[in-house]
Amino acid sequence: MKKPLLFALLIAGVLAALWFTGYLPKVSRERNLVSAAGETASTLPQVTVARVRMAPSTADLVLPGNIMPIMEAVINARASGYVRHRQVDIGDHVTKGQLLAELEAPELDKQVGQAEASVSQAKSVLAGAQDNLQQAQARQKLSKVTADRWKTLVQKGVVSRQESDQKDADLEVQQATVRSAESAIHAAEDNVRASEANLSRLREMQSFLKITAPFDGIVTARNIDVGALISAGSGTPLYKMAQTNVLRITLDVPQSNAPFIKVGLPAEVTLQELPGQTFRGRVARTANALDLSTRTLPTEVQVENQGGVLLPNMFAQVKLIQVGSAPVVLIPGDALVVRQAGTMVAVVEQGRIRFQMVEVGRDSGATTEVRSGLKGDELVVVNPTDDVRQGAQVKPVMDNAPAPPGYRH
Repeated sequence: MKKPLLFALLIAGVLAALWFTGYLPKVSRERNLVSAAGETASTLPQVTVARVRMAPSTADLVLPGNIMPIMEAVINARASGYVRHRQVDIGDHVTKGQLLAELEAPELDKQVGQAEASVSQAKSVLAGAQDNLQQAQARQKLSKVTADRWKTLVQKGVVSRQESDQKDADLEVQQATVRSAESAIHAAEDNVRASEANLSRLREMQSFLKITAPFDGIVTARNIDVGALISAGSGTPLYKMAQTNVLRITLDVPQSNAPFIKVGLPAEVTLQELPGQTFRGRVARTANALDLSTRTLPTEVQVENQGGVLLPNMFAQVKLIQVGSAPVVLIPGDALVVRQAGTMVAVVEQGRIRFQMVEVGRDSGATTEVRSGLKGDELVVVNPTDDVRQGAQVKPVMDNAPAPPGYRH
């Protein structure tokens, strides 16, 4: 009885020794490994990431623009003179043909009088030339009749041939006189036309002494006063006018959106100075060609200026409604990394960093377009720090900040 009991106790002692010397240290080592792994995971650098998305196929496009009048004119003087009357001033509404100012030019008036006298004199010379032609034609006719009679008398032997030749010579002289009179008439007619043209020119210059409005609009500048001497061709404008019932706004549309800009596309115009007010317009025309230096499409939007609230040369924001665009990837604007090798983003794949070269497009500040390099479902690091290195192991944390317009995490 005693031997089996002792044997059992011996086996139990051996098993206990094996337990304390083998299994417990193994369990302890496993716990240490798990603890070390947990500590290692907890010490990985955390990086804020955002998932890139494809941009929508159509979206509103907001661009800055300059407001300009639908028509604008600088009014200069065509004739020199002194300002006799000034009828309008800055801000006055005028209609087409309305008198703006009147000049006086005594020298021009005298030139017109002299030109009128020259026309009268030229017409008198023409009348005298016409009378001379009639007299020459009469003498030519008489000379021809006389020469014919003397030829008949020579045949009858009544007069000598010498006398008949003399009458023929007289006829030739009268014919030459007629031709000379006709030439004198042509010269006198040319002189009359030249005198009349000069008179018409001076009278037209005289009409330029009255400055009139070329269209309905508003006087936006006035540079003259009564008594001031105005020199034609000096380059100093008398007035500046603008038509502001309809305004046009010039935009530069990026190349990526240029193929989708069509005439008639709706637009909304807003100004920082007029919060809460929106002015609706439409695309009126485009250049149908990109600007070589900026690679943008010059575009004109026209908007009705009801109440005259909008003023020329104001700065405005123009929203083109539902403009198409080429398929591009959107990333947060602060995800870009610019290095000597080029522009790239830090992509997180299976907990490790991989730098990816990208080609960027338009930058709106909050978001940036990526035209190549990304597929549209990657996780990119936002605001990468020095811990973000190629191949580094990181702990990604989704960015919980509000998403900018046109971008979703």
